[in-house]
Amino acid sequence: MKGKIIKGIAGFYYVHDRKSRVYACKARGIFRKRGIRPVVGDDVEFSILDEAAGEGSIDQILPRKNELVRPASANVDQALVVFAVTQPDPNLNLLDRFLVMMEVNRIPVTVCFNKTDLAEEFQCDRYGRIYQEAGYQVFFASTREGRGVEALRAFLRGKTTILAGPSGVGKSSLTNVIQPEAGMETGAISQKIQRGRHTTRHAELFCVEEDTYLMDTPGFSSMYLEEVEAAGLKEYFPEFDRLEEGCRFGADCVHMGEPVCGVKAALDRGEIAASRYENYRLLYQELKEREKRRY
Repeated sequence: MKGKIIKGIAGFYYVHDRKSRVYACKARGIFRKRGIRPVVGDDVEFSILDEAAGEGSIDQILPRKNELVRPASANVDQALVVFAVTQPDPNLNLLDRFLVMMEVNRIPVTVCFNKTDLAEEFQCDRYGRIYQEAGYQVFFASTREGRGVEALRAFLRGKTTILAGPSGVGKSSLTNVIQPEAGMETGAISQKIQRGRHTTRHAELFCVEEDTYLMDTPGFSSMYLEEVEAAGLKEYFPEFDRLEEGCRFGADCVHMGEPVCGVKAALDRGEIAASRYENYRLLYQELKEREKRRY
């Protein structure tokens, strides 16, 4: 039979048969010998060992179309990066790191700002404008009021979508609204530090409807971009691409201190968000420092 791994805990992999049944499976020893570890999202072939007990064995891991290291997952069609509009205020540097990570892994990514019921309209307008002008689709939602949920449900349909974002922004609540059977534990925001408790402890896929899976992941407080080189960082800021024709050094321009830079000129004209460029600059410097330490 064929199925999809939706969860892995303590050596067991829970395989959804793409219909209505989940089987607790062990992976064959041959995977360990080959250095292959099954991950959430893997499409597999498995054998049923005990139908009544819902037990099975994973026989083969089918080819992965993509893979994320953190959280360990595979075969993701798209990502939905979720931040709150307020309570807590969005950390745009962290948001941009998430976007870069998905761009690096060639996973189409969309932004969702949650908790609109707690925000002023100008806050939504500000954040929406930053990321729409950068070329990203942006959703606004309120899980408390159900606002924007139907549009998100349509966006998710027929895809495997990974939810990414820090704790406390409402990812688990969003999962619960879209798929009530998920029953995700939710946590209150710490009034002292304005961050959420890490209520999601492992990556897990939830079947929303046929061929539609939603993955909630542990919240992150930081994001390290191990595989990105400083010179290539600009490739993961899509709004920069169209501006390089205005750079004296063309594709060799990294948009930092070069004279006649199309990106810097667009920044001066207000055509790209100052926060996006500032986060690019900070990430670039961080990667350059890492490269210096390496060599």
